[in-house]
Amino acid sequence: MAGSSFGNIFRVTTWGESHGYGIGAVVDGVPAGIPITEEYIQSFLDRRKPGTSRFTTPRKEADKVIIGSGVFEGKTTGTPISLMILNTNQRSQDYSQIASYFRPGHADFGFDTKYGFRDYRGGGRSSGRETAARVAAGAIAIAMLNELGINVKAYTRGIGAYKISDEKAEEIRSQIALGNFDIEKQAGTLAIPDEAVEKSAEEYLAGLIKELDSSGGEIECVATSVPAGIGEPVFDKLDARLAQAVMSIGAVKAVEIGDGKLVSEKTGSEDNDGFVYENGKVVTSSNHAGGILGGMSDGNTIIIRAAVKATPSIAKEQQTVNKDGENITVSIHGRHDPVVVPRAVVVVEAMTALTIADLLLMNMSSKLENVKKVYSNK
Repeated sequence: MAGSSFGNIFRVTTWGESHGYGIGAVVDGVPAGIPITEEYIQSFLDRRKPGTSRFTTPRKEADKVIIGSGVFEGKTTGTPISLMILNTNQRSQDYSQIASYFRPGHADFGFDTKYGFRDYRGGGRSSGRETAARVAAGAIAIAMLNELGINVKAYTRGIGAYKISDEKAEEIRSQIALGNFDIEKQAGTLAIPDEAVEKSAEEYLAGLIKELDSSGGEIECVATSVPAGIGEPVFDKLDARLAQAVMSIGAVKAVEIGDGKLVSEKTGSEDNDGFVYENGKVVTSSNHAGGILGGMSDGNTIIIRAAVKATPSIAKEQQTVNKDGENITVSIHGRHDPVVVPRAVVVVEAMTALTIADLLLMNMSSKLENVKKVYSNK
C-alpha cells in the first residue's frame, strides 16, 4: 500500500490497523532539541480517544503512547522518532458479519475492488483509529511551532445546522492569537466554545441517537503568528498542502480556506485584502484570503475549515449489496460514534501543524541569507 507517508522534510509515516496489535507512526526530519515527553503527547491523544462521553463510541482505549526512539532526556535527538499505541479493547467479532457485504458510506467496496481482499475488522487501515497516530505525530509538530511562537488551535464550529456565528468565531480567533484559548476549559464534550450552541447540538444529537442515526459537522482550525512567505508557489502551495492534509482525514469531505466558497459570490473589491504599513511592518486590512496568497502565507491568521460527514456506521436500516451481487438491507451494529466531529478536532489541528512545520523547514533554503545564518563563519 502506497501513500502512508506525508511531508517532505518533516515526514510522517503511519502504520497499523484498527483491530491489529497496535497503531503508530515514524516521524523523521524533526530538528534536535525540541522538548518532548510521553505525557505531553498523551495530552493530545486524550482529546481524541474514545469512550469519553455519550456522544463518542463506548470502545475503551487508553491510547497510551510509547516513544520508542528519537527522544533522549526529554528532547528530540534529530533521529527518527517512533511512536506506538497498543490496541487493548478490540472486539473483532462485532465486525464478522460485514465480511460478506459492503457497508454504505465506507471504503469496503473500494478495498475489495483494489486489493481483492480487506481487513473488515473495524475498517482496517481506513478506520478512523489510524488518526491517533497522526495526533501523536502532530503533537511533535505543535511543540516545534510553539518554540517559534506559532499557535495552532482547532474547535468545533458546528454540528448539523447548529453553528457558531461569524462574530463569535472572530472572537475565538483573537483569543487564539493572544494565547488565551483553551478548548478544554472553554468548550464542553462537543468541543464547541459557545454554551448555547453546544446545548442545542447536544439536544439534536440525543434525538438522532434515539432514531439510530448520526450527524456531521464543521471544524475550524486557526494558526497564528505564521511568518509571511511560507509555502511553495506551485504544487506545494500552503493552501494546497493544507487541503491535502485535512482531506486525507477519512471523514472530511470539503475544505475551505478563509472565505472559502463565498469568494464565488464576491467582487474583486470585496474579496481583496488591502495592504497597509503599521508599526514598522506590512499587514493586511482584512483577511478574506485566510492568511494565504499565491500559495504562501501573508503573515495573517491562517483559517481553515473542514466539513465532516456523518458517521456512516448506524443501526438504522440501509440498502447495500453483498458479495454475491444481491441487494440486501443492513443495520450496522458495534461501537460507533453518533458524531465524529469532537474527536476529529485535534486531528485537524495535528495535520495543520504537520503541514506548516514541513513547509517552514523547506522555506529555510529559499534564499542565501538563510543559509548564511546557519553556516557563515563571519
